[in-house]
Amino acid sequence: MSILGVNGTLADAYQYANRTQKIGTGRGVSFAELAATKASRQESVEGMSFKDMWQTRFPGAYYNVMDTSKIDGSLWGRNDYPWDKYFSNNADDFVLDWKPSGAEPAMLDSKVQAKINSTIGKKAIVVPPELEEKMKNDPELVKSVMAKVEGFIAEQDIMNPNPRKGYLIALDENGDIAHACVTSEKMSVSSAEFIEARKAREEKHAEYERLAEEAALKRKLLAQETDRRYYQSKAVSIAAYEVAGILK
Repeated sequence: MSILGVNGTLADAYQYANRTQKIGTGRGVSFAELAATKASRQESVEGMSFKDMWQTRFPGAYYNVMDTSKIDGSLWGRNDYPWDKYFSNNADDFVLDWKPSGAEPAMLDSKVQAKINSTIGKKAIVVPPELEEKMKNDPELVKSVMAKVEGFIAEQDIMNPNPRKGYLIALDENGDIAHACVTSEKMSVSSAEFIEARKAREEKHAEYERLAEEAALKRKLLAQETDRRYYQSKAVSIAAYEVAGILK
């Protein structure tokens, strides 16, 4: 078994997953399906806390309010980082200050494998206190953060259909995914690669938008210049015609 840290190579699949919010059978109902079911019963997810929404969407999932912003990405991606400790509703704060005591153990190390095995089939999320406070009075933010989390999980399920996975997701104060660890039997990618790939996608998207705006502006200026020359040429022609009439 191995650690699938999270990567962003399937951007299209990620976008598709965000649109459909489907994860497949045997892994609970999607948030969209949950909302539809509640609507049919004249109920609503409006006003539901993020914790309740998360644990309704993923029964038995763990929820911790902790600030993981100071954890270095290189530590989070190590085989010996104690991310298994987050799979509890009362994670010990020592995980925030954890430091390695020696060389990183191999993936096949028995202790690493035991830790991975203990998380497979489970889900855990870590919410910083600042975000928790924001979401108390912002139901739209709650839904937005939930959509990001579901999209991420759906992306990983598309990349690796093996249903036996464990998910640990740590959010930042804005509700974005800051750290993530997915345990799986087949794949292994670092968490840092996911973060960098996601930033690269966002930067590329911003660059495409900038180029599109520049191209649109150039087309507009070209059209204006063409119109100016046309009317200028027409005005010259009219003036020449009038002068010719006077000379006659």
